[in-house]
Amino acid sequence: MRLPILPCCALLLSSLPGVLLAAVPASSGLPPLQALIERYSADRNLLTTVYSDPLAPSSRERLALFHREWRNKLEAVNFKTLDREGQIDYLLLQNQLTRAEHALQIQASQWEAEAPLLPFAADLFALEDARRTFHTPSGEEAAGQLNAMQEKLERQQKQLESSLATAPSPALRATAWHAADDLDSMREQLGKWFNFYNGYDPQFSWWVAAPYRSLDAKMKTYAGFLREKVAGIAENDKTTLVGVPVGRAALQDQLRDEMIPYSPEELIAMARTQMAWCQQEMIRASREMGYGDDWRKALEKVKQMYVEPGRQPELIRDLARESEEYVIANHLVTVDDLARASWRMEMMTPQQQLVNPFFTGGDTISVSYPTDTMSYAQRRMSMRGNNIPFSHATVFHELIPGHWLQEYSTARYRPYRQLFGTGFWIEGNALYWEMVFWDRGFHHTPEQRVGALFWRMHRCARIVFSLSFHLGQMSAQQAVDYLIAEVGHEPDNAVAEVRRSINGSYDPLYQSAYLIGAMQFRALRHELVDSHRMSECQFHDAILQENMMPIELLRALLEEKPLSPNYKPEWRFLELSDSGTPALHTKESQ
Repeated sequence: MRLPILPCCALLLSSLPGVLLAAVPASSGLPPLQALIERYSADRNLLTTVYSDPLAPSSRERLALFHREWRNKLEAVNFKTLDREGQIDYLLLQNQLTRAEHALQIQASQWEAEAPLLPFAADLFALEDARRTFHTPSGEEAAGQLNAMQEKLERQQKQLESSLATAPSPALRATAWHAADDLDSMREQLGKWFNFYNGYDPQFSWWVAAPYRSLDAKMKTYAGFLREKVAGIAENDKTTLVGVPVGRAALQDQLRDEMIPYSPEELIAMARTQMAWCQQEMIRASREMGYGDDWRKALEKVKQMYVEPGRQPELIRDLARESEEYVIANHLVTVDDLARASWRMEMMTPQQQLVNPFFTGGDTISVSYPTDTMSYAQRRMSMRGNNIPFSHATVFHELIPGHWLQEYSTARYRPYRQLFGTGFWIEGNALYWEMVFWDRGFHHTPEQRVGALFWRMHRCARIVFSLSFHLGQMSAQQAVDYLIAEVGHEPDNAVAEVRRSINGSYDPLYQSAYLIGAMQFRALRHELVDSHRMSECQFHDAILQENMMPIELLRALLEEKPLSPNYKPEWRFLELSDSGTPALHTKESQ
């Protein structure tokens, strides 16, 4: 996001520790909490632009101060004087501050683990801190600093090389992998520092150019050493998995931040129950296809139902139009003509498919399908994993009424609440639509139902393997084997799924958010739609027009639950009886 250029004095003021940012002007004309949230967002965006290196301790310290300032500002608001929307906004901002504080704690813990592998980092951060305050460096002194950093790097690499006679622990391998990624970022930051002065300050260039080039080359080499020799992942390695469980306490903290009043073990048990239901439904579809109780044969048949190379975009287009027309004809949700006309499509690169083997969506649906640079085996896996029935069950998840309609609507209704986005709302709502389509009989053929059930099983499995891994109960390879055996994943796709669950590119709860969030929306639907308090269209429009938030708070808002500054989540949404829709029963199986 590009921000307008501000006077230097404004940047200097925002970067000074201890400066409390000004209160929101009373004349803004906005509801008080909306104005406060918009100001918080603007101030945070500005601060993270000035403190652009999240690895630097000075960045964490300044952001920690910022959060304390804003907590004081929020606590000065009289909660009782706010209307209902304002009280929800108060709780949303309060929860956002808590989540942000926890995120900084996690970053600090991760950096504490990496710091011994990057002993020169503090010196590099000091250079950037000095540049931020417009300090004019001595070229000779800066050259000496770079030379000292290189010596520290070389000593550390030699020390690691001598220790490699013993195989690195899983924790060290994962730390080295992340340290290599962070080292790439540090190289980029060092390059920006150098280019700020180089050529503009003759004495700086004369002293610093050669030491900079030498250090930059050493940092690049060291990053490769950390990845290949310590983490054990070669440049073209597509199978080795590296990750460290975060532990039960961290999972429980994140669940509290998401207002989910369940333990990880309870969620795993729920997912296993839903997986058993899915497999029963798979057998029903398999029998209709003539394969008896061997649903894996039915799944294999479905995997062979793919379009020829070059035709996948046409398939995605046609499936998208089908789902758009379906929700409009059945008055399920409001869809503007502009929303239908403005989504786009692109093809996913082979490199992206290593992490995302299936298409992703939003305003642009990114289509995962093989290219001519892939091996024969990779092409086959990609085509089988993106077959017609699989796509029939999920294109609408990515576009309308899923992610694209979310994106379109949240930009137009209470857009200031986009700050409070959570995977449980974003992914949970999109998966909820898969459940709605299933219950309404959108999938007419047994092949289409197999495709839909594959994805439902996939989401159940995500909870089981990701939480089990982070609890230390399942290894990465066991997670891959579980996806292949219990869901029917292609091996490469299973590896990609596990990789993004454990390598830190996604938070530990993200994979669980799909099904858990969908169960929350489904329970809320039972309370509001099945009770005839709202129509389907009113309910679905309300979700989008209230914008993103923890679903516990959306329920409190729509059902007019009592609110207080000390609001605690208590909604046991998984405990509805089988007559409630969250039990995932279809009309046929009831």
